[in-house]
Amino acid sequence: MIGAQRVLAVIPARGGSTGLPGKNIRPLAGLPLLAHSLRLARLCPEIDHCVVSTDSPEIAELAQRHGGDAPFLRPAELARPDTPMWLVLKHALAAVEAREDRGYGYLLLLDPTSPTRLPEDVREACRRLGERPDADGIVAVSKPHYSPLWHTVVEKDGLMSDFAPDGGRFDRRQDVPDVYHINGLLYLWRARFVRTHEAWRGVGRHLMLVLPEGRAVSIDDLEQFERTEALIRGGAIKLPWLGAAGLSSDAPVPRPKDRGLGARKEP
Repeated sequence: MIGAQRVLAVIPARGGSTGLPGKNIRPLAGLPLLAHSLRLARLCPEIDHCVVSTDSPEIAELAQRHGGDAPFLRPAELARPDTPMWLVLKHALAAVEAREDRGYGYLLLLDPTSPTRLPEDVREACRRLGERPDADGIVAVSKPHYSPLWHTVVEKDGLMSDFAPDGGRFDRRQDVPDVYHINGLLYLWRARFVRTHEAWRGVGRHLMLVLPEGRAVSIDDLEQFERTEALIRGGAIKLPWLGAAGLSSDAPVPRPKDRGLGARKEP
């Protein structure tokens, strides 16, 4: 909970994937990719209920085997490659609230393709948004290793040109303003904002949760998948639900009966 309001976490995991087929169930450091987000949720007391939104019975079964809840199958029209994530979240929130006949105060997006978030990241996001009633959400960002204001160029008329119109005016790295990018590790919104808006970018007021660039993982293809696994196995990224060697056996996790994490099948 955040204050007296319940937190719903949503893990979106559709069956199709164009960049890396089957990536949500592909083993990463001994666990299916999806299972990392499920185990993270189990370590976060702020999360009252965590659900997996999927169109795939196979993914739903795997989520339940790893202690998750997949209480519905996502409609096919919300599982296309071009389906906006925001529509998936609105559907999941409405489906869970209708099923439980009670509302939630916050919605937390845990994208399985960014498995390197930590419990303290969730805790800090919940604390900061809870203390800012004027904000609609908080988004994880990180500072890239290079500044797009200074280093990013495009080709124009066959010649190199600054992407940022004012990029050429900086002579020293120390003079360039800090720039951050959305890294996908987590997004937390007030549930009323999700219910009443058709998108989040450019709408409302959002805080930034600055997290290390070294953990800013977003897996879309095989190269990114293998790089992430190498970072975990090599100890550069340490995940508390894995062993000291950065590996885990693919053992099912007992389904908890508290905190709303136990699965409940559709009749």
